[in-house]
Amino acid sequence: MFDTARLRDTVLAAWTASPARFREDANAEEDFALGGYRDRLVVELAQNAADAALRAGVPGRLRLTLADGVLLAANVGAPLDQSGVEGLCTLRVSGKKDEVGAAGRFGVGFAAVVSVTDTPSVSSRATGGVRWSREETAALVAARPELAAELRGREGHVPLLRLPFSDDSLDVPEGYDTLVRLPLRDQAAEQAVRRMLEEAGPALPLSMPALESVEIEVDGRTRAISAEGWHVVAESGTFGPEQVAELFADRPTEERARPYWEVRWAVPGDRRADVPRVVHAPTPSDEPLDLPALLIASFPMTTDRRHVAPGPLTDFLVARAAEAYVRLLGELPATPDLLDLVPGLMGKGALDAAIRREIVKALPDTPLLPTISEGVVPGNQARAVDGTAGFLAKIAGIVPGLLPAGWASRHPALTTLGVRRVDLADVVDMLSGEAVEDKDPAWWRSLYEVLPADDLEAIGAVAVPLADGRLVRGPRGTLVLSQESGTFDPALLAPLGLRIVHPDAVHPLLLRLGAAEATPRTVLEDPLTHAAVSESLNSADPEPVAQAVLALVDAAGLTAGEAPWLADLALRGADGELYAAGELLLAEGSLAGLIDPEVPFGVAAPDLVEKFGPHVLAAAGVLDGFAVVNDSDVLLDPAECDHDLDLEDEWLEAVLDLLPDLDVPPVVREFTAVRDLEYVADWPSALALLSRPPLRAALRPMRVLAAGETVEVPSYTAWWLSRHPVLGERKPTELRLPTGDPLLFGLYGEAPAGIDEDALKMIGVRSTLAELLDSRGGPEELLDLLADSSLEVDRAQLRSLWIALAAVDPARVSPPEAVRAVLKGTVTVADVEDGPVVVEAPDLLALVEDRPLVLAPFDLAEALSEVLDLSLAGEVVTGAVTSAGAEKPVPPEVRSLLPGAPVTYVEHDELLVDGRPVPWRFFEGVVHATGVDGLARGLAWAAGQWGDRLAVAALLRDPARVPLLLAEADLDPTASI
Repeated sequence: MFDTARLRDTVLAAWTASPARFREDANAEEDFALGGYRDRLVVELAQNAADAALRAGVPGRLRLTLADGVLLAANVGAPLDQSGVEGLCTLRVSGKKDEVGAAGRFGVGFAAVVSVTDTPSVSSRATGGVRWSREETAALVAARPELAAELRGREGHVPLLRLPFSDDSLDVPEGYDTLVRLPLRDQAAEQAVRRMLEEAGPALPLSMPALESVEIEVDGRTRAISAEGWHVVAESGTFGPEQVAELFADRPTEERARPYWEVRWAVPGDRRADVPRVVHAPTPSDEPLDLPALLIASFPMTTDRRHVAPGPLTDFLVARAAEAYVRLLGELPATPDLLDLVPGLMGKGALDAAIRREIVKALPDTPLLPTISEGVVPGNQARAVDGTAGFLAKIAGIVPGLLPAGWASRHPALTTLGVRRVDLADVVDMLSGEAVEDKDPAWWRSLYEVLPADDLEAIGAVAVPLADGRLVRGPRGTLVLSQESGTFDPALLAPLGLRIVHPDAVHPLLLRLGAAEATPRTVLEDPLTHAAVSESLNSADPEPVAQAVLALVDAAGLTAGEAPWLADLALRGADGELYAAGELLLAEGSLAGLIDPEVPFGVAAPDLVEKFGPHVLAAAGVLDGFAVVNDSDVLLDPAECDHDLDLEDEWLEAVLDLLPDLDVPPVVREFTAVRDLEYVADWPSALALLSRPPLRAALRPMRVLAAGETVEVPSYTAWWLSRHPVLGERKPTELRLPTGDPLLFGLYGEAPAGIDEDALKMIGVRSTLAELLDSRGGPEELLDLLADSSLEVDRAQLRSLWIALAAVDPARVSPPEAVRAVLKGTVTVADVEDGPVVVEAPDLLALVEDRPLVLAPFDLAEALSEVLDLSLAGEVVTGAVTSAGAEKPVPPEVRSLLPGAPVTYVEHDELLVDGRPVPWRFFEGVVHATGVDGLARGLAWAAGQWGDRLAVAALLRDPARVPLLLAEADLDPTASI
C-alpha cells in the first residue's frame, strides 16, 4: 500500500550513494522540528485537516484527543493518497501547490510531529495508512556500511519521516475520514502538547475557513472552538503575469506558481476576548501585531517560516491589509468601542508599523464617526466636545460634526481619525452672533441648565440675554433680580444703563459666574449706577436717574453718609434748578440754620421730600444735619484716601508725618468724618452738635494699623476744627481749658465755658503742660509762645517751663530764633543773635551779667542748652583768675558744716576773673574769694552743698553760732538728707 517499500529503497539508495544527503535530510528535519515548527503541532494538524476538507469540498471538522500519552487527530475530507504520503516523507515539497485556498504550501508542516513523537502514523478509512519509526529507520541505516560514519557522527540520530512503513492497525473513528496518531515521547512532550491544546482558540477556524468546527478533548473533558461572534472582512485576488513578474521577482519558483493573494481581518464581538497579537500567514508567525484584531494574510515568509519576508509582495499585501482594516472599521457598529480599534503610529515591529502607517493615512477621510445631527462623517469633519448628552444636544446645531455623548473627547484615537477637539471655552465663543440670534431667553436658561459647571473659567464668557434685549458676553457685571428686588420693574432701572438679566434666562449658574444678585444695595454698588450718578448733572434728562436712585436708596435702607458718592446725584431744588445732592439742604434740617448764607447751597424740592422722605434724601447726600462719611479699611495713601472732604489731603499729610516711614501704607479700620465744616457760620451751635453723640464719635482719635501696631492719630474732624477759628474766632490750639494747668496761663487764652472739656481737648484745646510737651510739635509750640513778647510770663513760671523743657528730647525741637530770658533782673524776649546763654554755674553769673540769661537749676543747664541749641556760660567766657591772693586754711567749724569743703582757699583783696572784679570763683579745683559772702558761696559750691551757702556765711560772721546751726541741721527733714 502506498508503495512504501519503494519509497524506503529510493531514499536509502540515495543516502548510500551520497552520505552527505543523509546528513542534509537529518539536519533539515531537525531544524524544522526543533526550530521553525517546534510549537506548531496543533496548527499544522489543523492545517492538514482544513486542506483535506477543501479538497473534498466538505465542511471541515477536526477532533483532537489527548489521552494516555497519545495525541489523536481525526478529520473529515479527502483521504491520504500516494502524493500525500510522498509529501509527508519529503521536505520543502508540498503536494498542495496548485490548490487555491490551501493552508499548507511549503511542504514542511508535518515535520512538527518530530518534536513530540518517534512513532507517528496516519491512516484514512478509504485508503489505508502509513507510519514512521525512528528505531526501525535507525536499524535500516545501520545496515548500510556506507552510512556508518554518518550514524556515529550523529550519535545514532536519524531522520524520522523519510522512511515510511505501511500500517493497517489504526481504526479511524466513526464520522471521520482520517486519523493521525502520535504516541508522545515523554512527559516533557506531553506537557508541551497540553499547553498547545490549551492555547488553541478561534484563530484556528478563522485562519483556516475550511474548518467549520474544532473539538479538543483532554483527559475526558471536551471543548469546542469556533469563530462564532467574530466579525470578519476578507479581500482576495489573483495576480496577472506582470504583477507576478514585479512582485515575485525575489520569491522561490513554487511561490510564483501560486499567483493569488488573500487578506482577512477578524475582531471578536466581545472586545474583552483575547486576540493573538501576531500576524497569521495563514498559520501564526513571530511577527508582532499590536492591534485588537486578527490578521490572516498570504504574506511571503522567510525560510524559518517564522517571519514575513520583506519585499514588493509584502508591501502590496500591507496596502491591501490597511484597506481591508479600514473597511472592517466601517462595517462595525459606530459606537465608542470603535476607538479602541484605531491604531496609533507606534508598532511593535517593522511590519506592524508599516500596516499602521497605511491605516492611519486612510482613516481621516473615511466616514466612520456618527454625529448628532449630520449622520456618519469622516474624522476630519467631526468635532469632539466634553459634556453631557443634554449639553451636546443643545449645541449640536451650532458646532458642526459634533460627536454624541460617550465619545471621549480626549481619546488619542480621535487625533488619529483627524477629529478636532473643541475646548469648552471655544464652544462658548461659538455661542454668539448669527449662530444664536434667534435664541430666546428661555433657550439660554435651558443652556445654562446643561452647561458643564465644573470649569467656571472656561464658561465664564458665555453670553447672557438682558431684559433690554441686548445679548452681552459673560455674566460678570450683570445683575439678577432677587426676591428682595422683585418689586422693581426693570423699566424703572433702565435709565441707569444696568445690565439686568432677562427674567426668563435667570439661572443659579449665572451667580457662580460673576453675576450679582440685584438687591437694592448691589444695584446701587454697580459701576453703571455710579457712572449714571456721576454723569447725572450733565444729562439731558436727569430726572429718571434721580427717581431710580432714590427708590433704590429707600429700598436699601441706606443711612446718611453710608454712600458718600451719592452726593453727586443731580436733584431738583426748590427753585427748579439742578444741584448735586450734596449741595442741597433740607429746609427743616438742623444744618440749614448753621450754614453761611453766602454759601451757594440750594434747598431740596418739596415734592421730592414729600415722595421719598427726609431720611432718603439725607442718605442720598442732601444735607439735613451734618453729613457723616463712614468708611472701613481705608488705606492712608494719597491715591486711595479721598472722601471729598475739605483739606483732606493736608490732614492725610499731617497724619503720615506722625507715623514712621513704612513700605506698606497704614490702614484705618473705621473711618468717620463730618463733612461740610467749611460752610458753617454759627460755630457755637455747630460745636454744641459736634460735641454730643452721635457726631462726637467723629472727634475721637482714629486707630491706625501701621507696621503691625495700632497707633492713635487725630481724626479728620478734630484736626480740621483744631486749625480753624471755631471758638470765639480763635483756633482751639490757641486756647486752654478754664481748669487747665496754671503754667499755661498767659500763654493761651481761656476757652469759652459751656462746652464739654473732653470735646475741647479732642479738638486741640490745651489742658496741661505735660500733655502739650508730649504732643507732636508741642515743645516747639511752647517755645514759639515764649518768644512772643506780647504774652506775659513771670520769673517763677518761666523757671518751671525751662525745667519741663529740659526733659524734652532735642531731636523733637528745632532751634528757636528767640527765647524768653532774664536780662539784668528783668524777664524779656531775646533774639538768639543777642547771645543768650544758659548758666550752668553761679560763679559765672558776674561774667555774663550783660547777656540775656536762661536760668534753670544748674544740673539741667546742659540738657536745656541742647534743647535750645544755646551756648553754656562757660563756653563764652574764659573764667581764669587774673589776680593774686594768699592761701588760707578753711575754718574747722566750716568743715563741720561742709564735710566736703576743701582744706584751704585763696583769699584775694580784690578778686579779678578775666580782668573783672567778682566776689568768688571756683577755678581748677581751688576756691578763690574776697569777703565773707564770696567765701561762703565758694566753699558751699566746692563742697556740693550750694543750698547751705547762707548758713556758711552766718557761721563765718559769728563762729559762736556753730552749735545752734548744727542743731538746726539735725532737724532737717529726711527727704533733704
